[in-house]
Amino acid sequence: MSENILEKKFDILKHKYVPKHEILSKEEAEEIFKMFNAKPENFPFILSSDPIVKRLNAKPGDLIKITRISPVAKEAIYYRIVVED
Repeated sequence: MSENILEKKFDILKHKYVPKHEILSKEEAEEIFKMFNAKPENFPFILSSDPIVKRLNAKPGDLIKITRISPVAKEAIYYRIVVED
């Protein structure tokens, strides 16, 4: 089965075990970098070949905000920077 057929049948963003992913605008990303006093290379990486990155059409250099449901914190936010693989 080709990848395109699988993508049409299964939307990875709607799977119950996949947390919410969103691409931040350049302005939002700059605010996050300032808030953490960090540079993009200081954030954990996510490869451009990752299925979520492909589905979001994210490009290298984009900052992805990942919101996970946590039984302790109720909501946990993580950030990943897209890098070329």
